[in-house]
Amino acid sequence: MDDRHPEQTELRVPYRDIDMHGRMHTAAYIEHAEEALARFWRYRPEVKNEPSYVVRKVGCTYYRGLRNDELARLIVRAAKIGGKSIGFNVAVQAGNEIAADVELLWTAVNKDSGEPAPLPEATRDWLYSFLD
Repeated sequence: MDDRHPEQTELRVPYRDIDMHGRMHTAAYIEHAEEALARFWRYRPEVKNEPSYVVRKVGCTYYRGLRNDELARLIVRAAKIGGKSIGFNVAVQAGNEIAADVELLWTAVNKDSGEPAPLPEATRDWLYSFLD
C-alpha cells in the first residue's frame, strides 16, 4: 500500500501462520492487526512530550479462516477517541469478505510515572480523519 493510505496494509498469508486445519491460526490475526496498527501509527504527527501508549484490551471476531498464500487487506480505523484512550478496529478483508475484526484499546500514559495521560491535541485531530 502507498503512503497516501497509511490505514491500509496488504498481507499474503505466510505458511508459518497456517494451523493443522489449513487456515490461519487465531493468534496470527491479532499479530498481523498489531503490525498494521504499528505501520499506521508511524504516520501520526510529531508532538512534544508525547505519552507512551499501552494496550489495555484486545479482542477478535472471526468470520472465516484465511488460507496459505491468500491475499488479505487490513484496514485500521479509529473506533473511539477518548480523553486518554483510543479504540482501534482492524478489519481483515479477503476479496469482498470480512475474514475477521480485531479490536484494540490503547491508553496514553506518562512515560515516567505510567499514570494515564491526556491524548495530545494534534494526535486526536489526526485520528478524527480515520474515525469510523
